[in-house]
Amino acid sequence: MDSFNCKARAKINLGLDVCRRLENGYHEVKMVMQTVDIYDELILKKREDADIVLLINSGDDLGTLEDNLIYRAAKRMREHYDLNRGIEIYLKKNIPVAAGMAGGSADAAATMLGINELFSLGKSKEELMELALPLGADIPFCIMGGTALAEGIGEKLTPLPAPPDAVLVVVKPPIMVSTGKVYQSLDLKELKKHPDIDGIAVAIRNGDLNGIVQRMENVMETVTEVEFPIITDIKRMMTGNGALNAMMSGSGPSIFGVFMDKTTATDAAEYVRRTLQQRGMDAQVYVTTFYNEGVSKNGGAV
Repeated sequence: MDSFNCKARAKINLGLDVCRRLENGYHEVKMVMQTVDIYDELILKKREDADIVLLINSGDDLGTLEDNLIYRAAKRMREHYDLNRGIEIYLKKNIPVAAGMAGGSADAAATMLGINELFSLGKSKEELMELALPLGADIPFCIMGGTALAEGIGEKLTPLPAPPDAVLVVVKPPIMVSTGKVYQSLDLKELKKHPDIDGIAVAIRNGDLNGIVQRMENVMETVTEVEFPIITDIKRMMTGNGALNAMMSGSGPSIFGVFMDKTTATDAAEYVRRTLQQRGMDAQVYVTTFYNEGVSKNGGAV
């Protein structure tokens, strides 16, 4: 095999709690992570030389080559498995950048999975997840995909069944949020309540969509929404147009709403897009779904 095509799917958080700050500066979290059907596309090709070449069709600033997670993931795979050929990676970017949806981590995960296939390495997802962890706490989940309870710094993953079918509207307003700044500004002592993450997991296991959406909560909103009230506005636009609930993903600024049917979701997406345009804001708006490849809603394979 000389080339391999793959998709890097984004994630949202159905619930996100920060439990405490660790001595090493990281934070202990507890959250439910969910893959969605918004994806970047990657084409990986073998090269005769030993170079790693990254080609990107995006006007977004994705940083220097050495800092790019795709490059770092490819380099780690080449060195760890002693691959003697270079790799060319073409990225077609679609996941919004710096959006709280793990776009960079998803690309790194797809790169590692793609190289595993391209070079017929035969490595398990579990082995790749362990290899990926030093690159970023979200990458192991992006390799695993689906639905999971995440604990620790996000690396302790417990797979969950696929949630009930739903339609999502995802909106990324044209604002930039620093994840590090949000964590630094989060005052855990001032939190009046914490999300019921265990309750969300139970609702997922029971196939109870209402039980999931009623418990959706993200402690990061206590920081990001204060700085960017447009996030609150977008949540209200969604719930006012048929969303069962709406919440920010990660540290933001992306917001997603959960809908029962595509018509209502599509109408709501257009309403949000049009309203924001009237305010001079060109947002990225998506209508999508949960994505659980090969997993049934009771947790078994399909």
